[in-house]
Amino acid sequence: MAASEPGFAAELKDAVTPRTALLVVAVLLLQLAFIVSYVGALHHPTPHQLSIAVVAPPAVQPKLVAALEAVPDDAVRTSTSPDRDTAVARIKDQKIYAALLFDPSGTQDTLLVADARGPAAARAAETIVTAIDKNQGRTVVVDDVVPLAPGDAEGLSSFYLVIGWCVGGYLVASILGISAGSRPANTARALIRLGALALYSIAAGVGGALIVGPVLHALPGSTWGLIGLGTLVVFGVGAFTMALQCLFGIVGIGLAVLLFVVLGNPSAGGVFPPPLMPAFWRAIGAWFPNGAGTDVARSIAYFGATGIAVPLMVLTAWAVVGVAVTLVAVAYRPGRERDPAPALA
Repeated sequence: MAASEPGFAAELKDAVTPRTALLVVAVLLLQLAFIVSYVGALHHPTPHQLSIAVVAPPAVQPKLVAALEAVPDDAVRTSTSPDRDTAVARIKDQKIYAALLFDPSGTQDTLLVADARGPAAARAAETIVTAIDKNQGRTVVVDDVVPLAPGDAEGLSSFYLVIGWCVGGYLVASILGISAGSRPANTARALIRLGALALYSIAAGVGGALIVGPVLHALPGSTWGLIGLGTLVVFGVGAFTMALQCLFGIVGIGLAVLLFVVLGNPSAGGVFPPPLMPAFWRAIGAWFPNGAGTDVARSIAYFGATGIAVPLMVLTAWAVVGVAVTLVAVAYRPGRERDPAPALA
């Protein structure tokens, strides 16, 4: 008598293991987090503490400052500058986003902005100042003191350049982990893997800088500076992804996606600068490689590499932590040369 065929429940249990089910649930949660993060960060840009300086005679200055500070929802952070040259210098040093120059001899004021720091911020400042001047029977003309390069539409080239570098960093680390085991078998192999990552990072830095510079003419500024930045971004992201794999195995790849894609990309300040993002993304953006790298790339291209010390330290910290955790995890938790392939069915 032929043995009875197994029922559907038995077939399902055999086809979809608990490990596979957990991985599918984790992917679903990661997907939903992706949607929440991107839509939450970018769906409703609203100014918050947008820095605008006022240049005006002493008799008029307090009134203008008060009008800007009265904009609802703490939209503007106001300061004063003694003259146009000082205001321009502060914009180019990335200390402020805009400056309002009051014309005491007429009714048309001037708003200084820097599209290179984010066209959305410049438009927000123009909207705010235009409304204030209109209420006072005045008009405003916009003067872009740091314009975008002709090939850098909407100022997104620096953002996409850094995102490309981040993608390469976690993908190459993931590939090394999948092909040769999540955790290197010993310290020597960990160093070899980190060395391979370093060589890849140099190649990616050179390639990215050449593409956005001499090839596409998307970004001005130092090609060598961008090469150094790209190398650091790719290596930092890759080393940290490698560390996550050493600690958590294949799950570490998902954690890297959570950090660098779900959280890092929308908070990087590429589409909207920090003053236009909600509080959570505004707070975390500068501490991820995506945001720190975008700040440095934009500064190299347009602002003479001002204000890059802190973001470079952030990028270096990701790289140092990634290397240190990888080496410690291998030294104190020696693993097999290869992880068993995850059961998918």
